[in-house]
Amino acid sequence: MTDQAVDLGGRAEPARGQFFGRQRELKALRADIERAGLDTIAGRKAPRARVLLIAGRPGSGRTVLAEQLAGRLTDEYPDGVLRARLTEPGGRRVPAEETARALLDSLGVPSPPGADEDELTSMVRETLATRRTVLLLDDAADAEQVDPLLPDNPDCLAIAVAEGPLTGIADVRPCTLGGMDAKAAIELLGTFTGSVRITVDPQAAETVAEECGGLPAALVLVGGWLAARPKSSVADATKRLRALPDDEEQPKGLRPLARAFRLVYGSLPGPSARILRLLALAPAGLADAHTASALGGCSVSDAQKMLDDFVTLGLLHAAGVQYQVPGSLAPLLRALVETHDRPAEVQLARARMLERTVRQLQSCRAITEPDGSPARKKLAGLPRALRFPNAWTAAEWLRLRQPSLLASARVAVEDGELDTLARRLVAALVRALAAHRGTEAAAPELYGLHQLVLGVAERRELHREAAAALLNLADLDAQTGRMEEALVRYRSALDAGRRANDLYAIGRATESVGGAYQELGDWQRAADWYGRALAQRQAREERADEARLYGRLGAVYSYAGRYGDALRSWRAAVAGYRKVGDLPSQARALSEAARVQEYAGRPEESLHTCREAVEWARQAGDVRLHAALQLRLADTLDRLGDPAAARLHRTTAERLLGEEGSACEIRSTSAKD
Repeated sequence: MTDQAVDLGGRAEPARGQFFGRQRELKALRADIERAGLDTIAGRKAPRARVLLIAGRPGSGRTVLAEQLAGRLTDEYPDGVLRARLTEPGGRRVPAEETARALLDSLGVPSPPGADEDELTSMVRETLATRRTVLLLDDAADAEQVDPLLPDNPDCLAIAVAEGPLTGIADVRPCTLGGMDAKAAIELLGTFTGSVRITVDPQAAETVAEECGGLPAALVLVGGWLAARPKSSVADATKRLRALPDDEEQPKGLRPLARAFRLVYGSLPGPSARILRLLALAPAGLADAHTASALGGCSVSDAQKMLDDFVTLGLLHAAGVQYQVPGSLAPLLRALVETHDRPAEVQLARARMLERTVRQLQSCRAITEPDGSPARKKLAGLPRALRFPNAWTAAEWLRLRQPSLLASARVAVEDGELDTLARRLVAALVRALAAHRGTEAAAPELYGLHQLVLGVAERRELHREAAAALLNLADLDAQTGRMEEALVRYRSALDAGRRANDLYAIGRATESVGGAYQELGDWQRAADWYGRALAQRQAREERADEARLYGRLGAVYSYAGRYGDALRSWRAAVAGYRKVGDLPSQARALSEAARVQEYAGRPEESLHTCREAVEWARQAGDVRLHAALQLRLADTLDRLGDPAAARLHRTTAERLLGEEGSACEIRSTSAKD
C-alpha cells in the first residue's frame, strides 16, 4: 500500500491514502521503461521520450495507476512530474494551446499572449529538451493530442492515459486495465465498511466485487453507500445491486458502474439528487459551495454540506478548494439532467450560476479599490458570503479558481442563449485579472477572453463591442511583436467602429494603424494615417490629443529624413501643449524639435531650442525632466566644442537629481531612436 488512493473515474483521490492491487501492471510498466525500443535495436539512439500507455475505461483506476507509477519514478526523473488533462469531464477536448500554456506555467516559463498551437507546443518541447521529467497526460482522446507535446529527449518519460490505443505514436505497447482482482477489490471495499462487515460475510464481499466488475469507481460507490449505513450488511448491498436491472444503453463494460451509481443516486433525498444532477453543468466539472448553491437555489451552507456528503459517497472528488465531477460519472449525470429536468429549468440554473460568478468577480475586483470609493461602497452592500475580507484573500480565490472561471466564460459564450450574462462575466473576469495581476502578467488569459468577447459581438452584430475587442487583441499582438497581425486587427476595428459610428474607436483605430506602420518602418503610410487621426481630433477640438499626434507625425518625419516637416510638426505640438497648459509635454516637444534641428545640421538653433526646453521644464517643476534636459543640453554643447559649459550643465543635472537616481533620456513618442 502506498500514499495514493483509488481512482474515482480518471483522477487520483488522496482521501483514503491507500493503493490496492495492480502490482502486475506496475511491474509490466516498469519493465517497459527499460525495454529497448525499435530505434535502439536498430543501433540508433532513441530520438524522443518513451511513451507508456495505460488504457482502460473511465472508472477502471487508470489515472491512479499512472499517478502511482509516476510517484515511484521520482528518483529516476529528478525534474519532477508534469500533469495535464487532455479531455474535460464533459467530453470537451482541451485545445493543444491550452494544454501547452498550463504546462509552461507549471515550468515557470512565460507564454506569449496570442501564440498559436505550434509555437506553444514547440516551447514545451524545447523547455523539456534538457530535463529529466515525467509527463503525465491524462484522458487523451487520440495520438494527435499527445504527439505535439512529446519532447525530443530520451531522458524524459511520457505516461499517457487513454481509453484505447494511440494509433500514430510509434513503439507504444498499451497496458490495458480490466477489473481489479478479488483480493484487492475486497480490501478496497473494506476501507469503507470496516473489517467486521467483511469478516462476517466474506462471500457477500466477493459477490459485491463481482457485481461491480472489479471497477474501482463502482466499488467506491457501493462502499460509500455502505459507509453511510453502518447498520446495513454487505449482503444488503448485494441484494440491492442485483435488484437493479442493467442499463442496456451503456457499453457492457460500464454497466456495473452505472448500476452502482443508480444504487447511490436512488438513496439521495430529492434536493440532493437534483443538485448532484445539475453539477453536470459545472464548467470543466469543477464546483464549490457557491456553484452548487446557485445551481440548486439553496443556501451556501446547505450546498457545502451536500458537497461533503457527495465526497463521502464517492460521487465527487475533493480537488483543493473545489470539487471535481468524476469523468466516469459525468455522462451519467448529463443523462439524468436530460430525463429529469426541463430545458427551461436547466437554463435558469445555468443563468443563476453565471450570475453568482459575476457577482463574486465584481467583489474580487472591488476589494482592490480605495476605501470610500463607489466600488467599495457597493461591495459593502453585498451579502457577507460574496464579500472578501481583504485583497490578498480575493487574489488567492482568483488564482485557485482561475481554471474554472476561464471555463465558465468559455461555456457561457458557447451556450449562445445567455450572451448578455456571458458578456458581463467576461468583462468582470477581465477587470478582476487586471486588478490583481496586472494587464501584462495576465496578458495570455486576457487575450483569450477578448477573443470570446469578439465572438459574442460578431454573433450579435454588436459593432461597438467588436471594435473594442479587436483593439484589445491588436494591442496584445503589437506588444508581442506580431505587427502584421496587429495591423489587420486595427483595420478591422476601424471598420467595426465605423459601422457603430463610435468616434472613440474610429480615432483610436486610425492612430493605431499609423503606429503599426511606424513599427513596420513604413514611414509614408504611418504619416498618412497619423494625418487622418489628427484631422479627426481637430474636427472634435480635442486639443491634447491633437498636440500628441503632431508629435507622432514629427517622429515619423524624423525617421524618414523629412526634417522640415518634422520640425513643423514638433513646433505645432509645442503650440498645442502650450494651449492646454501641459508644461512638461511642451518641454519634451521642444527637446525633440532641438534633436531634429541637430539632425538637419543647424546646431546653433538646436542649442537655442534646447535651452528653451530646459527653461520650460524648470517652470513645470519636474525635477527629473529638468535634469534630463540639462544632460541633453550638455551633450549639444560638447558637440559644439564647449566642454566647460557642458560640464556646468552636467553638474546642475547631478545637483537636481541628488538621491533620485540617474536622469531618464528624453525620447520621442516612438520606441525607436
